[in-house]
Amino acid sequence: MKPLQDFRKEYTRGRLDTEALKANPMDLFKQWLDDAIKAELPDPNAMTVATVDETGQPSQRIVLLKDVSDEGFVFYTNLGSRKAKELAHNSKISLHFPWYFLERQVRVCGTASLLSRKDVARYFFSRPKDSQLGAWASKQSQVISTRQLLLTQFKQMKEKFAHGEIPVPDFWGGYIVRPHQIEFWQGGEHRLHDRFEYNKNDNNEWSTARLMP
Repeated sequence: MKPLQDFRKEYTRGRLDTEALKANPMDLFKQWLDDAIKAELPDPNAMTVATVDETGQPSQRIVLLKDVSDEGFVFYTNLGSRKAKELAHNSKISLHFPWYFLERQVRVCGTASLLSRKDVARYFFSRPKDSQLGAWASKQSQVISTRQLLLTQFKQMKEKFAHGEIPVPDFWGGYIVRPHQIEFWQGGEHRLHDRFEYNKNDNNEWSTARLMP
């Protein structure tokens, strides 16, 4: 294998200048997300979600962003999962959007709050039926002996809910992440990247600062 230290590339796809910034960072985020979608990147709404357990140990996983507004970022999960248990202990959360093919990334820091059951149900019923069944079949983050057992549980759920509407599991829900800090990173030549960090003050006003790469 080629030594990792020999992997190098120049970032030349674009710049991020002060003139391109928005007063509201959510507007710039939506613009960048739209750019990722138009570029047909794989899973443009994929993001890393980082949480912290009771000992201070961080953990990360990839989930899909399912909605974004001026209020924040929305995702759904099993409420018995590791991430949900950690958020119950500490609602502080970090998100990361890795749009490498555009030489861009976005980092978000904020707090996560549970969505209402009405909002959760609205999204759950919009999912394909097999995805709804998958939510019932999987006790996320719990140990299971074989994949076959998981498939058996899925089959059992399919038989159980063969007729009529599949109810929303009480152990399944969603979160909205309300940001207080958002950083936009655009790769630059000679590792002179463009980085701008937005921070929200106590009056819910955003300020910006350019960071050195």
